[in-house]
Amino acid sequence: MTSAPANLLAVRNLLLTHLNVDKSTVRSQDLEPAEVGIVGDPSHRGGYHCGSDRVVPRDYSVVESTRDSSGLTLHASALDVGMFSVSSGGATHDLRTFSTWFVSQCAAGAADARDIREIIYSPDGRTVKRWDRLGKRTTGDSSHLFHTHFSFFRDSTKAGRDQTPLFRRYLTAIGLIAPVKPETGMEQTDKLINDTGYPNRTVGNVLADLENLRNWLISPVGTTGLVGPPQANSPLQQMLAMARAWPALVAQVNALSNRDFTDEQEIVTGVLAGLPPEKIAEAIPPQIARDVADELSRRLTA
Repeated sequence: MTSAPANLLAVRNLLLTHLNVDKSTVRSQDLEPAEVGIVGDPSHRGGYHCGSDRVVPRDYSVVESTRDSSGLTLHASALDVGMFSVSSGGATHDLRTFSTWFVSQCAAGAADARDIREIIYSPDGRTVKRWDRLGKRTTGDSSHLFHTHFSFFRDSTKAGRDQTPLFRRYLTAIGLIAPVKPETGMEQTDKLINDTGYPNRTVGNVLADLENLRNWLISPVGTTGLVGPPQANSPLQQMLAMARAWPALVAQVNALSNRDFTDEQEIVTGVLAGLPPEKIAEAIPPQIARDVADELSRRLTA
C-alpha cells in the first residue's frame, strides 16, 4: 500500500509548524494540515503521489528518469502545499511567492534542491506553470491554481534523503525561522581556552602540562628549576631515577669488562686434585712423563 515516507513527512511537519499560525482554529490564511498532502486519495492512479502498487503502465513518474525507475518503492514521492498567507519581516508571503521562490532555487541549481524533479504552480492565480528538471512539460491542470505540487526523484525518497534544508531555508529567508547566529571569534577563542571537558581545567592548563613534560624529557638529568617535578613513584619519576643511575652502571660494567677473571694455576690444581695418580699418568705424554719423573727424582734426592 502506498505510504508517506518519513523524509517528506518531516517537510510537512516543518511547514505546518511555521505556516499554520493558529493551530487551534481553521483559518483561510493558515496552512492547514488538510492542505499539505503526500499520498494520493484511494482512487488516484499514476504519478508521484503513488507508490509501486498504484503506478500505471509507462507512468511518467517512473519511466522518464533512471532516478525514478531505480527508486520505485511503495512510498509516494510528492508533496502538495495549499493556500496560505503570512506576514513576516515587513512583507506578506503566500502560496504565489512561496512557489516562485522554490522555482528560482531549482532553476539556479541550488544544492539542496537537486532532488526536486518538478514543481507545478501558479505564479499569479490565473496561469498554471511547470518547472521540470527534465524539460518534458511546461504546464499542468487547473487544480494547481490553488495548490503547488512538488515531485521528488524517487531514488531520493528511497534513500530517505533529508529534504527539510531547502524548506527551512525558505522559512528563514522570510523571517519565520531565526538564522543561526555565527559565533564570534571571541566566543570561539573562549571555548578553546576553557572547554577541555573538565570544569576546573583549561586548555592553557593542558598545554602547560605538555610543555612541562617536554622540558623534563629534553633537559639533562639533574637540571634544576624545572617546574612541577613528577610525583614520587610515578612512571616518569622512576624513569628519571633510572637515568640518574645510568652513568654509574656504565662505569661498573666497564670496570668489570677490563678484569681478567681466569686463574690458570687454580684451574690446573683443581683438575689434578680430582684425578687418581694412574689417570694423571695416563694423561701425560711419554716424553713429558720422563721429564716429570726426572724432575721429581731430583727434588726427592735434593
